[in-house]
Amino acid sequence: MMAFTAMDVLPSLFGSGGDSISSILSMLFYVVFIVFLFYGQRIQMYVMIREVEGSLYKLKYIKEEGRKITIETIKEIGKPETDPSARVDRYLEYFTISPQSMDPAGIVYKLDHILDIRDTRLKGEVKIMAPESDEVQINNLENTLEAAMALNFIYKVVRHYYIQGKKTLSLYIIMQLQMILPLVMKEAEAYASALKAFADGQPIGDGVGPLVAAKLMHGYETRKVPKDCVVASVPIEGRTALIIKAEGPGGNVGKPGEAVQAVIEENKGKLASVIMIDAGLKLEGEGVGEVAEGIGAAIGGPGVDQFKIEEAVVKHKIPLNAVIVKEDIGDAVSPMRKEIADSVDTVIERVKNVILERTKEGDKVIIVGVGNTIGVGQ
Repeated sequence: MMAFTAMDVLPSLFGSGGDSISSILSMLFYVVFIVFLFYGQRIQMYVMIREVEGSLYKLKYIKEEGRKITIETIKEIGKPETDPSARVDRYLEYFTISPQSMDPAGIVYKLDHILDIRDTRLKGEVKIMAPESDEVQINNLENTLEAAMALNFIYKVVRHYYIQGKKTLSLYIIMQLQMILPLVMKEAEAYASALKAFADGQPIGDGVGPLVAAKLMHGYETRKVPKDCVVASVPIEGRTALIIKAEGPGGNVGKPGEAVQAVIEENKGKLASVIMIDAGLKLEGEGVGEVAEGIGAAIGGPGVDQFKIEEAVVKHKIPLNAVIVKEDIGDAVSPMRKEIADSVDTVIERVKNVILERTKEGDKVIIVGVGNTIGVGQ
């Protein structure tokens, strides 16, 4: 009776040499195919979860660094008698509830009231935390805390959807989170840069409007107008320009809506145009610092000031022109880039062209520099 060994059997099953390797690879391919057929979605989900986890750890680090910088800045500037850490942590959890919009009549003024209360409350909290700080420092510290609050909120929202997706093993929750993470991380890094800029009192990209206004009004007398804004009367190209900006150099956007309303009421029937200057969100592929002209109220935020400006110019039938400097969200809240600072002279030339082309000699115009005036005086 003949005996067969393993070496005798294998060639008969798989062939010899290259045929054996080819058969093994074929079997492996079918095994992998079957595994991915039944478990591919789950494997993909775990890969996404690991990617989201990495970004979440980074967000946590950015958030904690923001908190640390904020506390150190308060201690350095405000000289508190007690450790402000607990109060900062409480501040970071503050929220604002928008007014009921089911009946939209009058909602703008309800929102305006809520925002006024919020601003007063937060400034009061900063004063308690940093008793030795002056008005400019209070504004800067408030902006620093706002940036830290934004970082805290971004981290908590991402963590919420990450935990929810992991608990439910929902591919679609994790997939959506993973797809928007690059944009979320970009925004978080922008706020981290902003936080340092606010702590140091440096001008930011959003301050290009106030910077243009400050350059135009430099050397001329200014006076205060509601609320937290200043105005100066400046001769430009044979016209009188009433130039408005938030009062600096503290971190302040003011309420340009109320300021424009007040100046229009002071000059009823004498205004030929309102020209607004602000930072505008650029599209990918456009250069930072590009200047563009348009029509309408160039101002961001919750919409209260835009509403008030539009209401005032419609009531008095005043043309509303705009000049914007293009930048992305990172540029807007980070220390001002050279390209943005260099665009100021171009903006002034564009404003002068609008004045020459759209008004007559002897007319009065309002020029509004919109944005955060941190690091930019009058």
